[in-house]
Amino acid sequence: MNSNNFEQGPASDLRTWLAHLGASGRVAVVREGVRLKHQLAAIAKRLDGKQAAFFPHPDGYAIPVVSGFMSRRAWIAEAMGVTETELLAAYRNASDNPLPWQEVAANDAPCQQVVKRDVDLLAALPIPTHSEHDNGPYITAGLVIARNPVTGIQNVSINRIQVHARDRMAILMLPRHLHAFYQAAEARGAALDVAVVIGADPLTLLASQAISPIDHDELEIAGALHGAPLPVVKCVSSDVRVPARAEIVIEGKLLPKVREPEGPFGEFPKYYSAREDREVIQVSAITHRESPLFHTIVPAEMEHLLLGAIPREATLLALLQRSHPGVSDVHLSIGGVGRYHLHVRFRKKREGEAKNVILCAFGAHYDLKQVTVVDDDVDVHDPLQVEWAVATRFQADRDLVVIAGAQGSVLDPSTTVGIEMPGGAPPPPHMQGISAKMGIDATRPVVYHEHVFTKVKVPGEDTVDLATEVSAGATVDWSCMQVLR
Repeated sequence: MNSNNFEQGPASDLRTWLAHLGASGRVAVVREGVRLKHQLAAIAKRLDGKQAAFFPHPDGYAIPVVSGFMSRRAWIAEAMGVTETELLAAYRNASDNPLPWQEVAANDAPCQQVVKRDVDLLAALPIPTHSEHDNGPYITAGLVIARNPVTGIQNVSINRIQVHARDRMAILMLPRHLHAFYQAAEARGAALDVAVVIGADPLTLLASQAISPIDHDELEIAGALHGAPLPVVKCVSSDVRVPARAEIVIEGKLLPKVREPEGPFGEFPKYYSAREDREVIQVSAITHRESPLFHTIVPAEMEHLLLGAIPREATLLALLQRSHPGVSDVHLSIGGVGRYHLHVRFRKKREGEAKNVILCAFGAHYDLKQVTVVDDDVDVHDPLQVEWAVATRFQADRDLVVIAGAQGSVLDPSTTVGIEMPGGAPPPPHMQGISAKMGIDATRPVVYHEHVFTKVKVPGEDTVDLATEVSAGATVDWSCMQVLR
C-alpha cells in the first residue's frame, strides 16, 4: 500500500493492525523456537523500522511474540488515518477532546476469555531478556493502569517491569502520575490496584504516552484517536478498567512499604540504568484472549523512541504556540533519543524572540536538554537542514543559551558525573537528574542585506516530475554520444 490512510479506519485491536501490515509486506515471520534471551531482541532490532517481527513458539512457548509494529513515523500516521504532516495536530485534537470509555460485560471482552488465578508468570508468558546486561526478563510494552485512590480516575503509562518471581514484579516509576497515586495509597498503608495490559492496539499504546494533567484518563484519549469510545472491562480482581480487546492482562497490587532490587536495564538513552530497590507488584491473576499474542518493545529502538516522542511533540507544539504563534513545527530528534533534543521551526519577527522560545520549551518539559530554534525555511525533521542552519546562522558568543543546575532526566547518565556516593551507590532521588540546558538560536537576522541569508533554491526543484523527464531504460553509446532506447 502506498496510501497513508488505514483504509479500514483505526485498528480496533492489535490483530487488525498486524493483518494490515502483513498484507502490505511489513511483517517478517521469523522461524520457530527463537531464544527469548537476547536472540529474539537481536532479530527484532535488525528488522527495526523495516518490518514488524513475528516470533512463533519462541523457546517452545505456545504464545507468539510480536515487536516493531510502530517503528516508523509514517506507520503511526497511517494507523491514525492521517498524513505525517497532520500527525501532531490530530494527536493534539484527540488529547483536547477525549471520549469517555464504554464499559462492556466480561463475556464481551476478549481479554477475559481465559482467566488464571494460580499465577506463574515466567511459565505462562514468553517474556524476553533484551540487552546484554539486563537483570533478567522484562515486560517492556505493558500499559500500567491504576486508579487515583482519592478520585478514582485512572492513569495509563508504560513502565519497565522486571519479572523476578513466579508472582512478583519490580517496577520503575518515575515521579509522575502513577507514582503520585502509589504515594497516596502508601501513605495510608494501602496497596494500589494495578493492571498491566500487554498487546493493546497501536492507538491505545500511543494514547498512553500523552502528556496530560493528573486525573485525565489516557483511555479516553485512545477513544478520541479511534473516533469512538474505547470498550473497557472491569478487572476480575479489582475495579481497574482495561481495554477489552487487549491480548493479555496481568492483575495485581503495588505493595506498600515493599522494595526489591531491580536492574540494571538498558533504557531509552541507550545506556543501562543502575540496580536499585524498586516498588513491587504482587500478581493476583492473568487474563487473556484465546490464543493470545505477547508484545515486546526492544528498548532504545524506534518503536520505543517514537511512542515517547510523538505525544511529547504534540504537547510541546501546542504549549509553544500559545505564547509564540510563529512556531509552526517541532521535532524531537531520534539522535536525541526522542526526548532530549528539540528542534523548533519558527517565523521570527523581532530579534530576541528565538531565545524566548528556547526558555518556553525548557519550562514545558524537564526532559529537554537541548533546544535548537530554526527559521521557517528549514525542515526540523531533516537533521541535515538543522545542522546547516546551525553551521551558517549561529554564533556561540551571541546565540548560545546555557542554564546550569536545572532538573533534567534521571535516566541521563551524564547528570550523575562527579557525584560520588559511598560504595558507588546511586545518588539519592533529590540529587538525580541535575542537568545543564543548552539553547541554540540558529535563526537568521530579521533584516539582512540583499540575499545574504536567503536559502539557495533552483526554480522548479520541488515540482519537477522525474518520471516524465528521465528516459527509463535508456543507455548511452559513449563512443558517439547516442542515446540507445
